[in-house]
Amino acid sequence: MIKSMTGFGKHVVQLPTKKITVEIKSLNSKSIDLNARMPSSHREKELELRKLIANSLQRGKVDFNLYVEITGDETTAQVNEITVKRYMEQLRSIAAGDDLRLMEMALRFPDAMKTDKEDIEEEEYTAILEALEGALAEVNSFRSEEGRVLEKDFLERISALERLLDQVLEMDPDRQGTIRERLEKAVNDIKTEVDANRFEQELIYYLEKYDITEEKVRLANHLDYFKKTLRSDDSNGKKLGFICQEIGREINTIGSKANYAPMQQLVVQMKDELEKIKEQMLNVL
Repeated sequence: MIKSMTGFGKHVVQLPTKKITVEIKSLNSKSIDLNARMPSSHREKELELRKLIANSLQRGKVDFNLYVEITGDETTAQVNEITVKRYMEQLRSIAAGDDLRLMEMALRFPDAMKTDKEDIEEEEYTAILEALEGALAEVNSFRSEEGRVLEKDFLERISALERLLDQVLEMDPDRQGTIRERLEKAVNDIKTEVDANRFEQELIYYLEKYDITEEKVRLANHLDYFKKTLRSDDSNGKKLGFICQEIGREINTIGSKANYAPMQQLVVQMKDELEKIKEQMLNVL
């Protein structure tokens, strides 16, 4: 089952004197692009946290926010007055508000608190990992829900492509007859005698050039392969993207060989459906 790269998760863990909050937002990206925002006193754990996030989310543009709020007596922690005042000034320039409200907001920002402790306590780091695990679970759940919506849309559009391909198959005999009549008329308009055998050979040659049998078979196989990949256990957006490229190649070849306006109109509709699939495919994990 496919997953979307779009997701959001938030988890809070309350300790006796601290409140740990982790927020994660994910958008589409070709690879993992992680932006971490956390207190400077916790930067020593950043690489470990980045690795956990990357292993869980795999791909996407990810914003990771870690907030550590003091909710009880903490003798080693002090308000970083200069930093908090700067935050309040910036907030005041954006929107009006009383100083108490601005200060509450500023205290949530990185480096609002400073501490003399050199290491993060084991209990606190365990709480951070718990909050991270909870937020990641929410993000992945969100991604799965979005993936189900995308899967339904893809299946509907693949079905539309299959219906259009069926119409191409039904139309092909008329197309070949029309091309044959057009070539015969062009020869008759020359008003000169031609060798019947030679003409028949040339006619067969041109009809073979316009033959789309192989393209129709390959296109049907690609559509079937897309559905099988879509329903596989793993979400593989890149693989589905490659299949879309092959589908597009066969549709383009049918269009270039059609030489028949009604069939070319069907090809335009097929291209439109495929383009909508490609647009949504950018968000598949």
